[in-house]
Amino acid sequence: MSNDPLDLGLRAQAAAIAAGEVDPAELLAAVLARIEQRNPALNAVVETFPERSREMLAAAPAGPLHGVPVVIKDEWPLPWRAQRFGAAELTAPTAPGESGPYRALRDAGAVIVGVGNMHELGAGSTGNISVYGPARNPWDTERCPGGSSSGPAASVAGRLVAGAIGADGLGSVRFPAAYCGLTGLKPTFGRAAMAGHHMAPVTNMIVSGPLCADAGDCRLLGSALYGEELTAGDAAGLRIGVVRDPVSEDVTPEVREACDEATEALRAQTGGEVREISLPDLEAAAVAGILIINSESMSGTRPEQLNALHPELSPIARGTLKYRMLLPAAATVQATRVRTTMRRRLADLFDQVDAIAWPTVPAPAPPLEAPLVELPSGTVTADQANVRGAALANLTGIPSISMPVGLSGEGLPIALQLQAAWGRDELLLDAAEALERANGRRWVEALPPLAQSSPAEA
Repeated sequence: MSNDPLDLGLRAQAAAIAAGEVDPAELLAAVLARIEQRNPALNAVVETFPERSREMLAAAPAGPLHGVPVVIKDEWPLPWRAQRFGAAELTAPTAPGESGPYRALRDAGAVIVGVGNMHELGAGSTGNISVYGPARNPWDTERCPGGSSSGPAASVAGRLVAGAIGADGLGSVRFPAAYCGLTGLKPTFGRAAMAGHHMAPVTNMIVSGPLCADAGDCRLLGSALYGEELTAGDAAGLRIGVVRDPVSEDVTPEVREACDEATEALRAQTGGEVREISLPDLEAAAVAGILIINSESMSGTRPEQLNALHPELSPIARGTLKYRMLLPAAATVQATRVRTTMRRRLADLFDQVDAIAWPTVPAPAPPLEAPLVELPSGTVTADQANVRGAALANLTGIPSISMPVGLSGEGLPIALQLQAAWGRDELLLDAAEALERANGRRWVEALPPLAQSSPAEA
């Protein structure tokens, strides 16, 4: 394990600064230097602002994250920078401002050191499309880092920073966590800071969330976003529910084996049990989630704006934006009925189990140039495959966490997802920490090749 403060986790950096063992100004300078050295290979950070970062440090209160550098997704405005959503000029203008995540980080004493790349308009699970060019996966820079919080994840996995803030509307924190070998927490809807997000007034789907190396770091960074301490508890006797459905079975053999082993290790570590449960209509839930978030995204959009889209927007984005205007209201109404049904089913299920487990994504990170995955059912796009396991949490508002549980034969991360009842975010963190103990922290401490090189070599 490196003794370089740059390679410490979020908690360790905060503790070292608080103990006077690390000078935060020196750490900030070192982080900026590492971004300059490593970021060209990753394209994870699209903008730094050293003077603004130094100003944040000079004014930072003695909070739990005092002096700790973090990256924030291009989905959140800052007082000195408008968000761009990884896209060319938008149909609705954006402006600088104090978003909720910015205030949360500022008040905790953190230093925003850069803005993370993201999948264009947040409309993809791969991160391979952005006006800045695609972000790249530190485990293999020709692979997708996941989306839409691609840059935040790649910046943490590449050890540019120890923590980053993303946003999750249909899996956009969990997908990059899975592809990059990180822990990513999707909060219960309404618990994490959302002010300043362009869809905050209308969305019932999107949440801010932390991306870190392990669950303890996510607990610390998440506490800042939640505005309350996410206290550590005990996952003893954890009742884990598993479903026999394409979401858990139409996955690569390596993913299935790693997730089954992790589930059993978690059961053994907590002295709990694994129960097979039934959760019908998961495919309908995924479709409902897609319909609702697309309907929400139409808010304030006028036809004349869609006739004047910026030519640098990708053909996919241009088509998607116009497609939303064709969605029939009846489909959205039906989607809300599916949401109600799934909430009721989950409420019943969470009387029987504490957490539901299945793979975060059905296959490791696909190539950037062709984001396709080979599954038992055939070849499909990563987006089509990934949404099956992620949409339920956003549709219903429950919390979810993605954790690394192995590496594929090609050396790419494999991830397990846990979901719990509304408000039981802390239980998910407890369970993730139990799994880390069960596997000796093997996977949360695994480093991609790019992060194993010295700063001079990166």
